[in-house]
Amino acid sequence: MKCLVLGGGGFIGLNLCEALVAASHQVRVFERPRLTVEGAEGPVAHDSVSGVEWVEGDFANRADLDNVVSGCDVVFHLICTTLPGTSNGNPVYDIESNVISTIRLLDAARAAKVKKVVFISSGGTVYGIPTKLPISEDHPNAPICSYGITKLAVERYLYLYHYLYGLDYCVLRVANPFGERQRAASAQGAVAVFLHRALRNEPVEIWGDGSVVRDYVYIGDVVSAFMKAIEYSGNIRTFNIGSGRGCSLNELLQTIESVLQRPIERIHLEPRAVDVPVNVLDIGAAKTFLQWQPATPLREGLSKTLAWMREQRARRISGLGGVA
Repeated sequence: MKCLVLGGGGFIGLNLCEALVAASHQVRVFERPRLTVEGAEGPVAHDSVSGVEWVEGDFANRADLDNVVSGCDVVFHLICTTLPGTSNGNPVYDIESNVISTIRLLDAARAAKVKKVVFISSGGTVYGIPTKLPISEDHPNAPICSYGITKLAVERYLYLYHYLYGLDYCVLRVANPFGERQRAASAQGAVAVFLHRALRNEPVEIWGDGSVVRDYVYIGDVVSAFMKAIEYSGNIRTFNIGSGRGCSLNELLQTIESVLQRPIERIHLEPRAVDVPVNVLDIGAAKTFLQWQPATPLREGLSKTLAWMREQRARRISGLGGVA
């Protein structure tokens, strides 16, 4: 199929593009003009995945969207302009840049007769503070950050466009992904930040006492869920994608210490109001209907991520480029 990956230069996007190319799909990437992926110690060129067509443009520009969706069968919507921890600072920007721009995308996709839109939502924020664990897809939605609210709004518009115009879609509510190509400099996730600081022998900063529990899922497993979504044709269109297992920040650090075989210094900061105390996803629906399940245990995923970071570091030192 001809696949369009919006935000294909990011952490999840690059890994997804690699898998799509390996599966012999035609891949077009849409990214911001003159994209460089900023690493901790310098940029890496945006052509780090070969065999894809790169198109630069503005996600808020309808003409750019009309151009890039033309001829595509499947659109993977991975673009998001905000982060959970900072989105409450400017909800207007969050809505304008994410929700309104996505509506323009859906109009362009409908006009271009796109067969399916696959959207990455947030299993970590759309539910808010859980009333039961693990969290299934029918759990009440009560997000406590603008990021989660806009993700839900996009989900609802996907349903609306399916109801009104027959545009097929699939929503993947991804937990806390980690793995190769995750960038510590942009604070994309605790695993990347913790590993990066540990490799530099710097102390790790923790919001609160470290008891916050999250569901960490390896990027290879996340990508396999996206690949499953291409051919999926069932009536259930929203799936939790996670490990199905909770892990506290303290446990995460202990596991990283085990992989590194040395202790890590910790600095505790004041807890953040946007952080729910626990988030563990029920992935039963994805197992049953999407025929997907995670295959990579936390320790194995951490070892793979650490090996990639060390390789990138060696490439920088040798002058070959790299990002961590």
